Formats: sequence, C-alpha cells, structure tokens
Amino acid sequence: MAKEFEMKDVGEMSYFLGVDVKQIDEGIFMSRKKYAKEILSKFRMKDCKSVSTPIEAGMKLKADLDKEPINPKLFKSLVGSLRYLTFTRPDIIFAVGLVSRYMEQPRQDHLSEANKILRCIKGTVYYGLLFTHSKDSKLVGYSYSDYGGGTNDRKSTLG
Repeated sequence: MAKEFEMKDVGEMSYFLGVDVKQIDEGIFMSRKKYAKEILSKFRMKDCKSVSTPIEAGMKLKADLDKEPINPKLFKSLVGSLRYLTFTRPDIIFAVGLVSRYMEQPRQDHLSEANKILRCIKGTVYYGLLFTHSKDSKLVGYSYSDYGGGTNDRKSTLG
C-alpha cells in the first residue's frame, strides 16, 4: 500500500472512533471507558451505587399504559447512549434490547430498568473486549431464547 499511497507510520493505534485500544501481550483490548463515564455523568448516575448485573434473571417488562409516563425524549437519549456502548459491552446487550422495546411510550418501570443498566456500568466502567492471539481460534457464541416470552406481543426473545 505504501507504494500506491502516501503513508506514514504514526505508531500503534490507541484511540479510534471513540474506542480505547490497548495492544498488550495477551492481544488487543478494546473498551469505551471514557464514553461510559460520560453517559454516567450525562444521566446523573456517576455517584450511584453499582450493581453486579444489568437486569434480574427472568425480568419481564410490560407496556403497562396505566403506569406513570416519563419524558420519551430523555428515555430515547438514554437507550440510544446505551446501545452505542454495546459495541464493546456484550454483557449489557440483552438488557438494553429489552428496554429498547419501550421507547415510544416509556413508563417509570422502564426507566428504572434502564437506570439499573447504568448502575451496572458504574461498577464495570473498565470492561471491554479482549481479542487474543491464537493459532487455533474458534468463534463460540451462546444464546438464550424464551420462545414467545414477550409479555406484550408474545414474540421470542433472543439474547
């Protein structure tokens, strides 16, 4: 490529499109700790008490229109921020996907669950992805499906 294009070596990548990149002996570690701290500040959760999981096992949210509505603009901003963080945080993808379903008519219980995700992020700001060096790499994935467990539309949930 250097023959075809004018290039110069600027050293190892350390930050790219909002992602912190660290090249270490074990491999490449990618995280968004700066962004995680920013969204905790933005939503006034930087001093909150942390929790260990983003959502309780078996949690079922409902589109209960009898409950207190909240500002949809605030909720959409929060969920959008969380979705952007999932690129380097697969541990929160399921929980973020669950609260994302209620962006049109969010209620207080939906906001409470989204805030719980923020509380989990508070305790795991430095989490990220580690891509290790290996000659015999395998891509392994796990999923959980509850086949028709959606409380509003009976759709399957996959996470």
